[in-house]
Amino acid sequence: MNFRSRVPTEQIALQLAPMIDVILFLLSFFLLTWNLARYEADLDVRVPKAKHGELPKRLPGEVVLNISKDGKVALNRRVVSASELEEILHGVIQQYPDQAVVIRADEATNYEHVVRVLDVCRAANVWNIAFATVRPDLATP
Repeated sequence: MNFRSRVPTEQIALQLAPMIDVILFLLSFFLLTWNLARYEADLDVRVPKAKHGELPKRLPGEVVLNISKDGKVALNRRVVSASELEEILHGVIQQYPDQAVVIRADEATNYEHVVRVLDVCRAANVWNIAFATVRPDLATP
């Protein structure tokens, strides 16, 4: 006696539509996070080391200002003048009064450049200012 049914069985096949959906989702996720992360930190700026620094509590939308060795101020990878910076910060503070501004100054930057940026922040009524540092155990040589 033959107890097997004569129903034709389907071949096992790779489902391409769900796999393409997952790949496109991962690709868009990585592109978006890469695009956001590249504006945060200028790789040419080496921040000073602080032994007792704390890990930052990152706030969404915080403004990161990079000050290079020669005193150029970059916002979103674009060098801005003091008047442009004041105008941008003033607009941000009007919309978000508690907006955080993080200053990433190079360890070889003259103090006068940092004070100039602080003066621009004060003129724009920015009060929530933080300075970026790196812990010595996390610093790269």
